[in-house]
Amino acid sequence: MTDHNSEIKVLVLFNTESGGTYKMAKEIAAGVEKLSGAKATLKQVPRIKPLENEARQAFGNIPYANINELAEYDGIAFGSAVHFGNMSADMRYFLDQSVGLWTAHKLEGKPATVFMSAGSGAGREGAILSFWNTLAVHGMTIVSPGIMGASEIDRSIPQGNTVFGASSLSGATGDRPSKGELHIAALQGYALAKAAKGYQLTKTETSPATVPLTPSSQKVSRIEARLKELNIVLPAAPAPVGNYTPFRISGKQVFINQIALKAGKVEHPGIIGTEVTEEQAKLATRQTLLNVLAVLKQAAGGDLDRVKQAVQLTGFFYTPAGYTKHAVLMNEASNLLVEILGGSGMHTRATVGASSLPMNSSVEIQAIFELE
Repeated sequence: MTDHNSEIKVLVLFNTESGGTYKMAKEIAAGVEKLSGAKATLKQVPRIKPLENEARQAFGNIPYANINELAEYDGIAFGSAVHFGNMSADMRYFLDQSVGLWTAHKLEGKPATVFMSAGSGAGREGAILSFWNTLAVHGMTIVSPGIMGASEIDRSIPQGNTVFGASSLSGATGDRPSKGELHIAALQGYALAKAAKGYQLTKTETSPATVPLTPSSQKVSRIEARLKELNIVLPAAPAPVGNYTPFRISGKQVFINQIALKAGKVEHPGIIGTEVTEEQAKLATRQTLLNVLAVLKQAAGGDLDRVKQAVQLTGFFYTPAGYTKHAVLMNEASNLLVEILGGSGMHTRATVGASSLPMNSSVEIQAIFELE
């Protein structure tokens, strides 16, 4: 079992446009931290489309989460506006990237709770219940407030409380969220913290279902072992910054496009040969290929051993007219791919010079792989 004195880490993950869900999130976090030893971390879901003037909003300085960090917490509170009786598109897209966590059983048993904000109040209970479906598929333990705090709120005004999760009637009169809605959110956060403490105390226990029948039944990932041998850690798969998906599977083929993003910023941006040296361009090419592999792992359900072969790499380089060393730069990606995947990494290839690339990146790689 885990040490009783270990810090309990709870993620309060929210998506908001006008700030109502953010106010609820802060109260959930405050409720979490009423339990001794519990620490709440507020983070936002990355946006499919940028929000105008987000930096000026009260929540503008709250960092974005990446999907893989969900496994690091002892409990998670999910907050979203109600969109047509469901979660927001941003939250839906974020959770759609959790296939790797699902196949690796990373969220099983972890307590989770849901809170929401609805303009008219219509559909909020249905939205929370539909949200639960995703959490249940992950095997998470769902925490609901039930009727806690219901007898303490002001019944003379409309309130958004539900037995499934705290909610706010953002379109109702008066200050929203109301004091009553925030009160129930705090109680819900405290209940989640208590469940998270129980999870933390038992999470190192071995589940009977995970005990192998024989030592030989344990599968060791060939590609993960190779990455470890090469001292390579794949980055988190970059989230889209527009209305598109990071990969598309057609038949058994996976199509991926990536640029040289690293931790949300472009690595060595600019024109190769003038603003960027060739050595820097090689580093950017390497980073781009690692981003491709991170997305490929996501597409393969977290298991790179499912990759049957690399089919095609196309490298685009931001170069001035007359530049001729595109192939030298692209070798950085080709060599690394073969180094990791072995014979399965051999591929056909094309290199192209471009007068500009998205986000001023010096490199973009288009890749096609075949899955088993």
